[in-house]
Amino acid sequence: MPFAALRLPALPPRRRPPDLVYAAGERPPAGALALLAAQHAGTAMAFIAYVLVAAKMAGLDRTGTQTMVAMTLLGMALCTALQAWGGRWGSGALLIHMPDPFMITFAAALITAHGPGGLAGAALVHGITALVLAPLVRHLRPVFPPTVVGVVICMGGIALVPGSASSIMGVTGAQPIIDGASALMGGATMACIVVLSIWGGRLRLLALLGAIALGVALAALLGRIEGTEALAGVPLVDLPRVATPVFALDAGLLVAVALVAVLTQLDTLGSVTMMDKMDDADWKRANMQMVAGGIKANGVGDIAAGLLGGFPTCTCSANIALAYATRSTARVIGLGAAALLALVAFLPQLTLALTLIPEPVLGAVGLYAAAFLIVSGMELVVSRALDNRAIFAVGLSLAAGVALMERPQLAQQLPEGLRFLLGNPFVVTGILVIALNLLFRLGTAQRATQALDAASPALHADITNFVESRGAAWGARRSAVQRAALAALEAAEAIAAAGEGRRVTGIRGSFDEFNLDLELLHSGVPLPLAASATPRVDAALLDADDAALDDALAALSGRLLRHLADRVSSGAAGDQAWLRLHFEH
Repeated sequence: MPFAALRLPALPPRRRPPDLVYAAGERPPAGALALLAAQHAGTAMAFIAYVLVAAKMAGLDRTGTQTMVAMTLLGMALCTALQAWGGRWGSGALLIHMPDPFMITFAAALITAHGPGGLAGAALVHGITALVLAPLVRHLRPVFPPTVVGVVICMGGIALVPGSASSIMGVTGAQPIIDGASALMGGATMACIVVLSIWGGRLRLLALLGAIALGVALAALLGRIEGTEALAGVPLVDLPRVATPVFALDAGLLVAVALVAVLTQLDTLGSVTMMDKMDDADWKRANMQMVAGGIKANGVGDIAAGLLGGFPTCTCSANIALAYATRSTARVIGLGAAALLALVAFLPQLTLALTLIPEPVLGAVGLYAAAFLIVSGMELVVSRALDNRAIFAVGLSLAAGVALMERPQLAQQLPEGLRFLLGNPFVVTGILVIALNLLFRLGTAQRATQALDAASPALHADITNFVESRGAAWGARRSAVQRAALAALEAAEAIAAAGEGRRVTGIRGSFDEFNLDLELLHSGVPLPLAASATPRVDAALLDADDAALDDALAALSGRLLRHLADRVSSGAAGDQAWLRLHFEH
């Protein structure tokens, strides 16, 4: 492959998960690379159906539709290549772009009014919003914690379920009865994805592509592939036509497109986070530098393609599911997929053929992606300790999105300017979880102190409750909170065992997303910390005097504290001594 000689920008240091076949910085053999790139490109091209839906809603002719499809493919290729390349203008991850499904309604309205060139204004706003947001994203960590990102990802998966299930079953508004042939195609496709993903061994690399091929073959046997006669009137190779850009957006539509762009970039944040988490066995939090690069890639690609008549894009969740199924996250796969996407833009027959994939087959792919997104979102949500504030933020946001899915007529009662925006369950859930997260943070101090009574039989319970309740209020990682609680209990025991009038009097903690610090306050002089050498523990120690035994126990306690906490120190301020436990977060 030509990518073997490329020198890509360096990736952040990470510990490679043992179950990956090809990690982000690795280069698969030529055969595997070609196969994986073809799968990713084919999966993303299947979602060109979103462009066709918008074109059909707008009554666009075949020539205009072909132009929009070709330019969208070029935009997808550019965004995908930038993502894979990394550096300042990409995430350095295997993130494949697809047409943004949340722009379908807006795009249809613009195309109806201004033709294919009407997309230029929306794409420009979409891209500029991303470029403005990119340098700010690292300062917006409190706005987009893992809990918020997880809710958006989860809702994105839930939103895919009704449409995907209906497509699999062949259920439409005109025919609310299950179609047996559709159910057979969709069921066989889903079964093939599952079987190859779980038991396929090396065939996991073929899971999605093999399942789609099986579904299409079954559709051909059942005579359910339609529109093949249209291929005869389309040339094999042709230069894409460029639509004359028309910049026309009223104020309401401008605001709506900008807000959808913000939520799309929140989805980008979630996608980069999932890929980074998949590539790092010691993952702790989102790498905001990678996220900023991923958002920039989206912005640049959308502006370039939009000015030529392309559809705004977003990262493709189905491709993330494919990376998970194949256990292959090598970013050179993204470069190969980008090259294939660009090539197909000049092959209108192939582009049109891709649009003939039956709906039940695409529905199975969508349902698989939905399952992956729902579980991944839940995993991000529960990775942090949750208190009542977080529970309400997560629960109410998801409930609002599901309610709107079940009762879409609720949006019809809104003013027309807001109907485009608040009629989308994904958008409503994203806006609500961001707003509730910010609202519920009010009154939550990042520092807290609690008095303790060393003589109380509930001392250990008081320490544990303090650490767990404050960790949940701060949204600290669950594993870090559990480790901090164990360390605080051990520290209290060490202080009590040290004697010389030392008694625990209080505990205080602080949190800033990167650092979790606990301090055990006590009377007496600061606790001397034993050397980090391994303490002496042998049979002769049992016959030694009490002082030697106490020294050995102190050394053992110090060793245990250093194992639980990343850094341990002691000192005094005035009459107050303290033992500080620091945890990297």
